[in-house]
Amino acid sequence: MRAYKELETRYRRLSLIDEAQAMLGWDWATVMPEGSAASRVEQLAELSVISHEYLSDPRLESLLEEAETNVARLNAWQAANLSKMRRLWLHNAALPVKLVAEIRKATSSCELAWRVARSENNFLDVLPHFETVVALVREKSQAKAVTLALDPYDALLDEYEPGGRTIHIDPLFDDLSSFLSRFTDSVLEYQRTTQPPPTIKGQFAASKQRQLGKSLMKAIGFPFTHGRLDESHHPFSGGTPEDLRITTRYDEKDFTSALMAVLHETGHALYDHGLPQRWRRQPVGGPLGMSIHESQSLLIEMQVCRSPEFIRSILPLIHKIFGNESRGLTAENLLRCYHFVKRDLIRVDADEVTYPSHVNLRYILEKMLISGELPPRDVPEAWRTGMRDIVGVELDSDDDSNGCLQDIHWYGGDFGYFPTYTLGALGAAQFFEAAKHQVPDLLASIERCDFKPLYDWLQTNIHSLGCSIQAPELVIRATGVELNTGPFKRHLTSRYLGS
Repeated sequence: MRAYKELETRYRRLSLIDEAQAMLGWDWATVMPEGSAASRVEQLAELSVISHEYLSDPRLESLLEEAETNVARLNAWQAANLSKMRRLWLHNAALPVKLVAEIRKATSSCELAWRVARSENNFLDVLPHFETVVALVREKSQAKAVTLALDPYDALLDEYEPGGRTIHIDPLFDDLSSFLSRFTDSVLEYQRTTQPPPTIKGQFAASKQRQLGKSLMKAIGFPFTHGRLDESHHPFSGGTPEDLRITTRYDEKDFTSALMAVLHETGHALYDHGLPQRWRRQPVGGPLGMSIHESQSLLIEMQVCRSPEFIRSILPLIHKIFGNESRGLTAENLLRCYHFVKRDLIRVDADEVTYPSHVNLRYILEKMLISGELPPRDVPEAWRTGMRDIVGVELDSDDDSNGCLQDIHWYGGDFGYFPTYTLGALGAAQFFEAAKHQVPDLLASIERCDFKPLYDWLQTNIHSLGCSIQAPELVIRATGVELNTGPFKRHLTSRYLGS
């Protein structure tokens, strides 16, 4: 046990370094002055190097080997923790420290260049930075592929989705794409026979939108003693399980987008906060990959907070906060807004019917970028072709802000992340379907804005398990079957075609 206990101490220190990086990253995205960027790049790069060097200590490998020879003396949680420690070590051991520092600096610089390029609609401004990032990430993928005995793209995917492989994802995506191609046409045709959604226009002050968001976060269960809500260029949930940081962005002419962004990120934060406290700052106590993480945010936003029950429950609060600006807004009107399907350019504003097509486009293109089949300079044209063929929308030839510049992920070096969005949508539908079967009157409690029955189910079946089991096993335990497209298809059909 001596070796294992020393490993726990070492990985706790690594977790604290990661937490420091997370808080510096939140500050970067929210309140950091522009002139501080160069200094912050150095800080984040140095912390990445420190973490990498700590994991590269030869003593750590010896401790892992010693603990693994005595794994029979460990309980189930300790054994799972040791397995996660080895996985983190393998990912780290694949990379030289010089490459780690280069990637951190390059992605930080590229993110800053992306902000300007997006605002000025000029892909060429960020292209030199982007080419550097892609080259470094390809180098990283190839190094990890050797160590992990994986395809280079799968080696990147494994960072975000432990055990995730394209051989398992591709059939799910192919099945869903085939369904959505026909289904989207059916929904659009059905919408032509129904009353169109009202136009939400008014002067919805950011301060009042913030008040509404915080009120609903509190109702859902967000612990404001351990977190806060701020603004950023792109909504996200960050911080640590004990110091939750949610951000959103506001449109003062329409409150609907920011509200759902807040509720989505609240789902992420509740998952982090609900992870097992006994195993805080240990690998086994962390989230079980990004598809499970995304399932928790989409379950809250899409399954629950866009439901008739929830919308009916919050309408009085909307009227109270916005007063005359929301006069005449009914639950039915708001539902038509949130259930309106439209093929559009922007992923983060897409409805849940067309959203998976946006993800599939990015999934295809990023695999091509990593394989070298798609040079970075050709991304804008490949994006326009994909938008037409996969999403069904024409993008102007000179509109990169609404095209390949709309997402920050690639410019921040996050390749292998996008497929977890659709995997999360599948998981959200499957988990919520199971919860409704297992928890009596769950929808009635949501209409009372009582989220305890749902949260208790999530805590028991997902949050409290941390990384103690693999994602496929967790899904089967919670729902009785492996992850599949069936519940998501049933959800969409019921909501959008009423059948």
